[in-house]
Amino acid sequence: MQIEVKEIIKYLEDYLKVKDFEDYCTNGLQVEGVPKINKIITGVSLSQELIETAIKKKAKMIMVHHGIFDKNLPSHFQLKGVVKNRIKLLLENNINLVGFHLPLDAHPVIGNNAGLCKLLSIKNIEPFYVGFVGNLAEPMKFNDFVDLVNKKLEINSYIIPAGPRIIKRIGIISGGASREYVVAQELGADTYLCGEICESVVTAVEEDKINFINAGHYNTEKMGIQNLGELVAKKFGVKVEFIDIPNEI
Repeated sequence: MQIEVKEIIKYLEDYLKVKDFEDYCTNGLQVEGVPKINKIITGVSLSQELIETAIKKKAKMIMVHHGIFDKNLPSHFQLKGVVKNRIKLLLENNINLVGFHLPLDAHPVIGNNAGLCKLLSIKNIEPFYVGFVGNLAEPMKFNDFVDLVNKKLEINSYIIPAGPRIIKRIGIISGGASREYVVAQELGADTYLCGEICESVVTAVEEDKINFINAGHYNTEKMGIQNLGELVAKKFGVKVEFIDIPNEI
């Protein structure tokens, strides 16, 4: 059974409330391919490897969290290099590229940050920016929580143990949101988890005396796109396959 691409995109734009976000990329269709599809490949980030996998698996739609970002295009636009090669592959093979960025981070049910909260058993969550702050069921040692993060996400986090040894309230924003630790702390968080850290944040975190966990951009943003794929598969009856292309950053 083949499904209209525009039907899938319209449903996802509404479900993720795309119009509520000011983003620096297009959320929805980024590259147009065939009008109907029966298989979707999903992944965290667009890459030549992901496109080639879609070609091999005869999928006519790729759905990602990190697609073609406007900020990566020079002010005097030239279609060349990595972007040119990726778009060339997509166009030659009539593959649709669909991307959802901030709306997928923020969604309270299937989003990256809601998924992290569920995975780490963080309760009574409150939204801030595109993430959440919430409480552990019981206070626990910071090092034990880091071990839990590492086990659940299969990573080795970079940490700054600058806050209390026993923790209770956690702020989470997936991906590159290290500076938002300030807002999480204002909301009572004693520990902040994200996916990257700026150089200037290291000493600021130490001076503000909050625990910091950098769990990796890629690894903190796998669940959202997997959940989105499962949603589409269930709603439209199309085949959806997640392709994991590991990235420790």
